[in-house]
Amino acid sequence: MIQEIPALEQAHVAIIIEPLNTSKPKAFYQGDYYMTPASNTKLLTYLAAVQTFDSLPAVFFHQQDSIMHFKATGYPLLYHPFYPDPDLTSFFDQKYSWQYHPTSAKPHPHGSGWSWDDYAYYYAAETSPFPIHGNTLELIGSPTNFQFTPQAFEMEMVLDSRSKKLHRKKSHNRFYFNPNKLSERDTLYHPFITSDSLFVRLLQEQINHPVSLLEASKPEIQWEVLNSKQEAMLYKALLQESDNGVAEALLNMIALSQFDEMDVPKAIDSLKSKWKSWLPDPIEWVDGSGISRYNMITPRTLIAVLKKIHQKVGPDTIKDYFPKSASSGTLRHNHNLSGFWFSPKGNAYVFSIMVNHYTAPTGEIRAAISELIRQFQKKLK
Repeated sequence: MIQEIPALEQAHVAIIIEPLNTSKPKAFYQGDYYMTPASNTKLLTYLAAVQTFDSLPAVFFHQQDSIMHFKATGYPLLYHPFYPDPDLTSFFDQKYSWQYHPTSAKPHPHGSGWSWDDYAYYYAAETSPFPIHGNTLELIGSPTNFQFTPQAFEMEMVLDSRSKKLHRKKSHNRFYFNPNKLSERDTLYHPFITSDSLFVRLLQEQINHPVSLLEASKPEIQWEVLNSKQEAMLYKALLQESDNGVAEALLNMIALSQFDEMDVPKAIDSLKSKWKSWLPDPIEWVDGSGISRYNMITPRTLIAVLKKIHQKVGPDTIKDYFPKSASSGTLRHNHNLSGFWFSPKGNAYVFSIMVNHYTAPTGEIRAAISELIRQFQKKLK
């Protein structure tokens, strides 16, 4: 079947299809080869999250008279442009004087092995302890009428008739904007450089109440936690929309819950050690989203991860959270599809089809993977 598909010529292909409740593959082609997983890495992040959290912590807080102390959990949905959390919005709508306690150790804004020029794109928005607005500037408008969110960045805007629609210098938050290149009702997103001081400034602008940045947390504070009610939305953003910012935030949350600091490498090492007894092959794993090309994994390891997900959350959650019950992953010259297939007769299968280092158009690779799945479905009942 692979040899009959021209788009797969000279590509590296690895495939496993296996019944959910057995370890005897129905198809196995180079399933023990290491491949670049791209966004299939999010399957690891999802499994780690559902094993770590019964409830997702949105913010830590402590009320003291008219002052509300708060600190970050890593939760990414505060005023998010696509997935806003209404309960978190309501929490910050309360009329207090707010005091933000920053984390002592900050996560690196970009993951190891990310491309140097990723900084300009929404899919690579910076990672921070308390993401706000998705750590992204939103521009909506036309050549004569446009609006920025958050509005604070209007002061950092430079009109430039020779520039692109919107871009930013890599080293600072000065944006260059050419309204003449906008189309009617254009919507653009561009990441900004994060910091604790900018977070406080943006939050204060949003809630119109004073927000102060403390130098260090008071050790005597007994923190309460506001848990998220948006678990389904967040996990669908991770698995259906393949949102990289959500993925990186989840790993920060896991690290903080395990080690009281957002140390992602430490969290990944702990997870790999915890999973060692059932992983068929060691994992090269460095980020939550799969943007990094340093990640490497075998299809048979992804099969094992999918089975663990099924054991943990069950088929109903899988059918609800997964995009048509499969997770795709794409980097340039790498495209993969892994997930679940529930046959009309009620049989359940897990599969991983990974295609790396191809030169054909990605659309042809997607069509090739779809054709392979159609052929498998004809043979499997």
